[in-house]
Amino acid sequence: MSLQLLIIESMLYVQRTPNPPLDAYVESIWLSRNGPRPHALERILPIGRAQLIVNLAEDETRLYQSTAYGVSCEATSGSILSGLTTCFQIIDTREQEHVAGVVFRPAGTGAFLRMPASQLSNRQVPLEDLCGRGRSNRLREELLAATTPEAALDVIEAWLLGSWRGQPCHPAVAFALHRFHSSPAVPPIRTITDAISFSPKRFIERFEAEVGLTPKRYCRLLRFQRAVATAHGTGSLDWTQLALDCGYFDQAHFIHDFRRFSGITPSMYAEGITPFQNHVTFLQSTKSSIA
Repeated sequence: MSLQLLIIESMLYVQRTPNPPLDAYVESIWLSRNGPRPHALERILPIGRAQLIVNLAEDETRLYQSTAYGVSCEATSGSILSGLTTCFQIIDTREQEHVAGVVFRPAGTGAFLRMPASQLSNRQVPLEDLCGRGRSNRLREELLAATTPEAALDVIEAWLLGSWRGQPCHPAVAFALHRFHSSPAVPPIRTITDAISFSPKRFIERFEAEVGLTPKRYCRLLRFQRAVATAHGTGSLDWTQLALDCGYFDQAHFIHDFRRFSGITPSMYAEGITPFQNHVTFLQSTKSSIA
């Protein structure tokens, strides 16, 4: 178990990987505390992971949509399970003052939930709808009662252990995920199905049910995230070389995929960069636009 602590100005971020057996299904558990931000909204890029997010500052989650008439808002529970997303989201930075969460490994939600990952994709599901109001409220209350960041992470880990079903992902899905994460190029589905003796149709159905996306779409999202990770924190970039290094055929394909997932161009990402690689300043927003 390795604890990582990041302090930048008025921001505190602490995370760690939980102990076995949870570490096979959970990438990290985390807690964040922030002071007021200079902008009202942030663009959140799809990360290729399902997440559990608990807003401890206020028991509400607000999601914004940019429309031709301005920015609209939809509110839901402060404790949500966010499935894999394939497009950017807009969040209220005021909700980031005190937040805790879980980042699941690919196909990791199946070890805790009976709902297929495909039914969570591009959705923000209130936690109480998945585990009951009692367990959802108890997690929030115990997190609020934690006296240190480390104690809060202990609360999350204990709660996850109480939810663990011990259901591993299918060996064929585990094999495919290993192959996909080992190379920036998207391998033909046939090379996977030939190795696992699955028909393409059966493999795609099983992969989507456990991971949340089809293999092809998941690989595109994975490649996009490689590009974001490479670009984050770098000053002058050769975008053409970055595209090739991340497995894109050419810069045009790279820009097309980048815009599809993020809603912005690579250069716009560089202009709106924040300390977190998947958070980008939502430049169209102002404080008055969401008051």
